[in-house]
Amino acid sequence: MPEIVLREALKRGLEEALENDPKVFMMGEDIGEYGGAYAVTDGFLKKFGPERIKDTPISEQAFLGAGIGAAAAGLRPIVEFMSISFTLVAFDQIVNMAANLRYMSGGQISVPMVIRAPTGAGVQLGATHSQSFETWLAEVPGMKVVCPSNPYDALGLMRSAIKDNNPVLVAEPALLYGDKGEVPDEYYEIEIGKADVTREGTDITLVSYGYGMRPVNDAADKLAQRGVSAEIIDLRSLSPVDMDAIVASVQKTNRVVVVDNARRRGGVMAEIAADLQEKASEWLDGPVMRVGSVDVPWPYSRGLEQEVLVDADNVLTAVTEGYGI
Repeated sequence: MPEIVLREALKRGLEEALENDPKVFMMGEDIGEYGGAYAVTDGFLKKFGPERIKDTPISEQAFLGAGIGAAAAGLRPIVEFMSISFTLVAFDQIVNMAANLRYMSGGQISVPMVIRAPTGAGVQLGATHSQSFETWLAEVPGMKVVCPSNPYDALGLMRSAIKDNNPVLVAEPALLYGDKGEVPDEYYEIEIGKADVTREGTDITLVSYGYGMRPVNDAADKLAQRGVSAEIIDLRSLSPVDMDAIVASVQKTNRVVVVDNARRRGGVMAEIAADLQEKASEWLDGPVMRVGSVDVPWPYSRGLEQEVLVDADNVLTAVTEGYGI
């Protein structure tokens, strides 16, 4: 299969949708003439024109609200935020309107809208541009949230998100836009809500998503050198979460470490840990171990930022402290 980088996989999914469905259009900050903060929409304005590719003012609440209205009227908007940190400005629109409109209208009004946003730290953008708020939005009923860790998943999840009749947040790890991976030319989709067992193992389960798959994969390689066989689960979808896949793995390995891109306090991994305590405690040989970033504002300094980010050593420490291996 040919190799492409993650931003190109996202671009392919968006371009297909714009070419094949006249109801699809894009709007957001600097997506037109500039080509997107991470070059995902580069060339789109020239190819599809200003009616389909709409640069917006820096007013997230306004253009997200316009997207909700367009979706309710039957279009399929794809709304891009320059950073997931900026979703806070439009939180009322996302949580109270986009997520609830289908329920509040008794199913008469759908909001088939994709919200795209770079997420996470590691690219020296400082405390206000480095958050991982996909974990917050995953708690909102009516919202679906996905986060790819590789180009194959990025394309498959984007295709499914655009076709979904619910609002879907596609959180795109800022550190992974340039990562390469194999992507087939044949059409495929990835079902939202289905995790991927990326590595079979027998001794311990490692669970993460997005950027967190980097330290998890590195830790699994180091564990293999110790003779420890790690099974790896890439969540891909944070809402809904594939708990069946996680429980099935824990039943086999009897040990688990959940690794969050965001801080340990709150969020998706905290909920997974709680669910495992209820659903899989009889199979666990020790506590559910959790790994997350340091609970401080994100530093701008590259050296300090690397200290805050989760790495393989953090994962290995959790494995040793929790299970003595």
